[in-house]
Amino acid sequence: MLQQEAKSVIPYGRQNISDADVQAVVDVLRSDFLTQGPAIPRFEKELADYCGARYAVAVSNATAGLHIACLAAGLGPGDRLWTSPNTFVASSNCALYCGAQVDFVDIDPVTYLMSVEALARKLEDTPADELPKIVVPVHFAGQSCDMVAIAELSREYGFMVMEDAAHSVGGSYKGSKIGSCQYSDMTVFSFHPVKVITTGEGGMVMTNDEELYQKLIRLRSHGITRDAEFLAEKDGGPFYYEQLELGYNYRMTDIQAALGSSQMGRLDEFVARRHELVRLYDNLLAGLPVSLPFQHPDSYSAHHLYVIRLRPDEIKRTRRQVFDAMRAAGILVNVHYIPVHTQPYYRNLGFDWGQFPEAEQYYREAITLPLYFDLHDYEQDRVVDALKAAISENA
Repeated sequence: MLQQEAKSVIPYGRQNISDADVQAVVDVLRSDFLTQGPAIPRFEKELADYCGARYAVAVSNATAGLHIACLAAGLGPGDRLWTSPNTFVASSNCALYCGAQVDFVDIDPVTYLMSVEALARKLEDTPADELPKIVVPVHFAGQSCDMVAIAELSREYGFMVMEDAAHSVGGSYKGSKIGSCQYSDMTVFSFHPVKVITTGEGGMVMTNDEELYQKLIRLRSHGITRDAEFLAEKDGGPFYYEQLELGYNYRMTDIQAALGSSQMGRLDEFVARRHELVRLYDNLLAGLPVSLPFQHPDSYSAHHLYVIRLRPDEIKRTRRQVFDAMRAAGILVNVHYIPVHTQPYYRNLGFDWGQFPEAEQYYREAITLPLYFDLHDYEQDRVVDALKAAISENA
């Protein structure tokens, strides 16, 4: 008897690379510019036009984008940045890179996004000299935060708004594309391979503010400019440049930008397929002792992630047991995220368990199921069957 072939693993996310994507990269490799060439401004313009923003600044990754966005906003020692504890550490680390202080705002238990009610209470209870300079709402799993309400609070309390939209390229809020910066000063995207579109590694900062744009352009490239408008020495010659700020080498390459431009051509297709897969999951999981992701009618999610919450009062097994059982079945589920304030580094800063209970309870129950463009319907059946077996008392 032939041994039955082992089933392949199903990752929680992965990129889709077409022949056209490969050719776009090959074309750059055979061109005169591998970096700092024409592919970068082309990609920037395509994304700015898509989102309806005035400016886009390509960077090496979204963490770099968050960092220089904070710097462009003037964040520094003595300032404060508030963000969500339900995010990757980069959303708060960017403030620490600038020497600023960090604090968190608990999440809404239904959307898993920054709670506007918690933000309003925290602002009201905070002394004027301790208010944040920047608030970073995180569009978790691809769904926009309540940006109208956050923008209203920003006007009342005088903070800048920087959207962490690492999960959200291709999504919309109240009919406008996320990244339009209609309700914020800047928006930051990620193009990591598990995101909706990829450049391998890479990110983009969007803004409608020309002053911020000029700062972002310089900060991503050592703080250097050749633009005569900003030079102290106007007649230095074509070789001449000046360093105006302490910047970084956060540039994207033309190789990455070419891949991003090619992927942009399928962005709406990628998001539409994710919506199909989410609808299938919603149907397949109906009736199971899990909470499904809530989608607010004001938001058209990019659906970067599909996160369920186990109902511990209805399941005899722990989240760890369910997680391990699904991994053993070849379903590479994940958890997004361990609350940032519980990380050892942040506990050393004075944070601890118990401070943001909604984010902590969410974390204890959350499991991220596979979701990506190439996921087949029959693979979804396999994911759900594995979940049913994992939450069974006899598993």
